[in-house]
Amino acid sequence: MNHTLRTLIVAATCAAFCVTGLGQTPPVTILQVDAENTVVYYDLGDPCQFATSAAMTTLPANFNDVFKRSILIGDIVAVNGKRVKGLFLLKQPLLRATPTLTPGRAIGDVPGVCPTEVQFFIQQADGTPIGTIVTVGAGTLPPPGAPTAATAYDMVVVGGTGPFLGVRGQHSRVRVANTRLASMTEDPAYRRVHGGGTRTEILHLIPMSWPEVLAVPTGPAIFHADDFSPVTAEKPARAGELLVMSVSGLGPVRPNLDPGKPFPAWQAGKEHIVNSPVEVTINGKAAQVINALGWPGMNNVYRVDFRVPEGTAAGTATLGLSVAWINGPEVKVPVK
Repeated sequence: MNHTLRTLIVAATCAAFCVTGLGQTPPVTILQVDAENTVVYYDLGDPCQFATSAAMTTLPANFNDVFKRSILIGDIVAVNGKRVKGLFLLKQPLLRATPTLTPGRAIGDVPGVCPTEVQFFIQQADGTPIGTIVTVGAGTLPPPGAPTAATAYDMVVVGGTGPFLGVRGQHSRVRVANTRLASMTEDPAYRRVHGGGTRTEILHLIPMSWPEVLAVPTGPAIFHADDFSPVTAEKPARAGELLVMSVSGLGPVRPNLDPGKPFPAWQAGKEHIVNSPVEVTINGKAAQVINALGWPGMNNVYRVDFRVPEGTAAGTATLGLSVAWINGPEVKVPVK
């Protein structure tokens, strides 16, 4: 960093920060979640036999009976193409609904429906927990208004944790391939040893909060790192330059901070680092994010240092900001 946080705090005070965001509503946020080693374990009716075999199993003969349970387990490996870790769980008692009276199947106007519950436990690639998203619904056709890539599942996003706290939305399935079907006699400890299939889920999220670049009297709270002067049309950013911006809505930090508390006074080596992945783009091109920290003495205000991509064309550039793949409103930045 070219300046200490203490210097930035003094400069920010002199700049008379206004903590009103520049946007009103966030753009659409879509999470494409990819999972591998997916296995569906089917109920065999005898709990004493659950997870007793280390060998790969096949389906029990009566796996498709109404009211039998199934549990799908898979490894989350990517969100929106970014490598992550995590666990994908899907629980689904079978109903096999049909509009016509068919013995052994549930009567209902919606064919094939089965009550479904899904949990997405998402971690950074190093295993740092990011947050959880929970959805409920049915394994039918996707709902009206779902992303066009969706092929199945009419699911409601009922909430989440971490940066997904209070999130709403809908969830559909995009793709499933070679998911292995097993008996619950198989010990799931060996799931990765025996292998499984792949699948892609799509989440259309309406977050309770989202990241926003704050405002100062000169416009977006974006500053030249070398002297902390505002980026303006009279003093634009340069390709390759390090900039600092003040933003809100980046969510949890490490070490943890109680909700509603301001960030404590700055101490070297004890900064509160944003827990979730933070991404900045300029004209759609990824900018290098140097750091994303809680701003000492401020509540829900964060400092993000980033470098303007080399080759950025002169003119008015569009800056995008996201945290945990939740997009914030774009702002305009002059570049020379």
